[in-house]
This record gives sequence, structure tokens and C-alpha cells, in this order.
Amino acid sequence: MADGGSYGDVSDQDLLARRVEGDPDAFGELVRRHRDRLWAVALRTLGDREEAADAVQDALVSAYRAAHTFRGQSAVTTWLHRITVNACLDRARKAAARKTAPVDDTERLEQLLEPAESASAPAERKDLHRQLIEAMGTLPPDQRAALVLVDMQGYPVAEAARILDVPTGTVKSRCARGRARLLPLLIHLRPDGTTESRKQDAGRNQTQGPPVPPAASQHQKDPPDPGSNDPAAVKGGGGRA
Repeated sequence: MADGGSYGDVSDQDLLARRVEGDPDAFGELVRRHRDRLWAVALRTLGDREEAADAVQDALVSAYRAAHTFRGQSAVTTWLHRITVNACLDRARKAAARKTAPVDDTERLEQLLEPAESASAPAERKDLHRQLIEAMGTLPPDQRAALVLVDMQGYPVAEAARILDVPTGTVKSRCARGRARLLPLLIHLRPDGTTESRKQDAGRNQTQGPPVPPAASQHQKDPPDPGSNDPAAVKGGGGRA
């Protein structure tokens, strides 16, 4: 049954059970269904195509060998993502131990763009994406994995927690800390992210004390407040810790 279409009505869980029973093609169908999302998570977590490919390969081999251990306590896709993220974190920690620098080469950053986006997105969006990926590479692996799942892949916090096998509060905390670390690196990407604008924002956000009479030579009025600005450069569903 090499044709994936013959498995159209078979659930992921049944496919895994068939793999355990010896069906030679069942696991291949699982890979076909989920490899794109597994690849996206690995690529965005590691920021390197070769490392991501190796991590996905490691994860799939582990899942193939561990199919008999699946107990149905979560969805098969959650189980596969958990194995993939763990493989990515293992590689990221080894890279950190080797003091491997984050991705900073223009050509390699360009490769991080997904093919459809690379072909169709405006140049500005591609540049923003490259800078975001570069900034993500500066985060600790645990924070990076949480932000990839919640902010970039769009998983609910509860699902990300199941994938990472940690409490939801931990995911929220990692996302919050990651966003806080990214903010200084990405605030310049805002449309009004100029130095002068940031100075004005900082001035408006300072705690106001008792009114002080202006100096005799001071006649210039403060610029009108353009409104409340949220400085967050990375959106996400993780909430606050």
C-alpha cells in the first residue's frame, strides 16, 4: 500500500498501530502528513537548514523505533512534534557547547524563508523575516522553541505545553522572557522605530511628577501625543507569565 491515497480514511493513531503491527508503508504516510510542519518547527528553532534536516531525521528515526511506546495520551501529531522539538533542543545545546555563532550569513538567512514566501513576498517583508530569524538565534533554545511554536507556528499555549512536555505557565514564562529579549533587537522594525521616536516614547512613558514651571526661555510646547503605542515587535498567543 505504497500509495498514500489508500490511507485517506486511516487516522494517525491507526497508522502508528499499523506500523507496530508491521505495515511497511504506514509510517511513511505519517511522515507525508506531518513532515512540512515538523520541518518548519525544526528550521525556525535551529535557524540552519542542515541542522534542521538532521534534527527531523533524528526525530523520525526515534519515532519509528518508539512507535510501540505510544499510549494515546496525546494526539500523534503532538507526540511527533515533541520528539522533533527535543531533537532540535539537543542539537541547539550541543551547538551552544561548541560556541557556534547564530546564523548571520546573508545567503543562509535567505534560505530560511519558506519557498512560497521567498518567491512572492515583498522585499520589505523578506527583510523583516530575515531580521526576526537572526534575532531569534540569540535566544536560549528553550525560549526559542516556545516562541517558534506559539508566535511563529500559531499553536495555542496549551498545545505548545503538551509538545514541550512542560506546564502551560512555563511556556508563557519562556515566551514572555523571549519577547523581552527580542524587543531591543526588533524595535527598530516598527514604522516609527527611529531613534527620535523612541526618545519621545520613553519620555511619554516616564512617571509624571508635580508640574514644574517652565524656564523663562522655554516656549516650545511638547509634541502632541500620537496615541498609545505598543512596543511589542513579536506578536504571540502566549500571554504573560
